[in-house]
Amino acid sequence: MLTEAQKRTVLEAVNLASSQWKSAFNSGNASGCANQYEAKAVMHARPFGTFTGTNAIQAFWQKLIDDGFADVQYVDPKVDVLDETQAVLTSGWTMNNAHGVIHKELWVLQDDGQAKLREDDFEAQG
Repeated sequence: MLTEAQKRTVLEAVNLASSQWKSAFNSGNASGCANQYEAKAVMHARPFGTFTGTNAIQAFWQKLIDDGFADVQYVDPKVDVLDETQAVLTSGWTMNNAHGVIHKELWVLQDDGQAKLREDDFEAQG
């Protein structure tokens, strides 16, 4: 059973990392986006494909930024803490010219206490 302190530690790390990812994307910084993923992370970006590793993930975000996508906002995000090192975030999302659903962001605390994405599964619906 998780203590409230353990839950809070995971939630704070996930909320900070998620905020840093959104800030990087909204400032056009694909490298900053990719830095929020583990080295071997897997991103399922429906309908675009599956991208593995930070280089492929950074290239995906760079293309989206280059294509003029910006201003991502999460709509009603929910974070479920799984254990003392992992949490899953689900949410709707909107951008300047797209919207969709985050089916699963699996955030994992690293040895330094920062959370990084191990799995990212989201869908553009329009």
